[in-house]
Amino acid sequence: MNDRRPLHRLFGLSFIDFFHGTSVDVDVELDMSVKQQFLDVLLIRKGAGPIPRQLPDGLELLPFNLVTFKSYREALDTWALCELIGHFVSCRKRFSPSHDALLPDADFRLFAVSARFPKGLADEVTLTSISQGVYEVSVLARRIRVIVINELRPEENNAMLLLFSAREELLQYAQQHYVPHSQETSTLLYELFRAYSEDPDMPDKLKEFVRQSIDELLKGLPAEERLKGLPAEERLKGLSAEELVRALPPEIVEALARRFKANGSSSSRG
Repeated sequence: MNDRRPLHRLFGLSFIDFFHGTSVDVDVELDMSVKQQFLDVLLIRKGAGPIPRQLPDGLELLPFNLVTFKSYREALDTWALCELIGHFVSCRKRFSPSHDALLPDADFRLFAVSARFPKGLADEVTLTSISQGVYEVSVLARRIRVIVINELRPEENNAMLLLFSAREELLQYAQQHYVPHSQETSTLLYELFRAYSEDPDMPDKLKEFVRQSIDELLKGLPAEERLKGLPAEERLKGLSAEELVRALPPEIVEALARRFKANGSSSSRG
């Protein structure tokens, strides 16, 4: 992927998939400033009805939920949390009826999701443990829920977040247990594993696991999905004739059928 923030984009897409078909709207990479500065994920819960699936540990939702994400290559620090609070201020203004009638402060919850434990942050402020892999911290008098992916329990409700772990056993668990909720999930997982495999800082052992995961995932993808994003010279490799036909646009298949039929008729006349 050529995007400068591929894991952040995929992180947002994973939330879109997870909440597919529920009462939660998901906005990703929301531009919150005049000078572009993106909030990774905004979850807007519509109504008080139950969400029809168990949420990842620590992800209790209010009407508005702001989520910032730090991958295994990034540090979650106090500055990142200050930025999240800034996004909260902008978001509260944006969705309120007016600046004189702001939505209640209690309608908003802030989440910081980090692939690894934020040791530098823990040296500066107090992280209060809520449950395994889930903490709370107070910055500028604002409570923020911190979720550490590498510490979450390997359970099915956490599988979506564990896709972004850099621990081999957790990533493998996520691959095997994440339940897709939309048709785009296979493509999402493929792009995620590819982003990992192309990372020069990824440990060799984890790269090998990711390569194997891509191979396994590709076997389960329809032919047309396997062709997406590949150079023309790579598209014919490993596909059967039947898969190639299914991957072609219908109009091309019809044109080829007419051509073969015409050639067949000419041969029989000859």
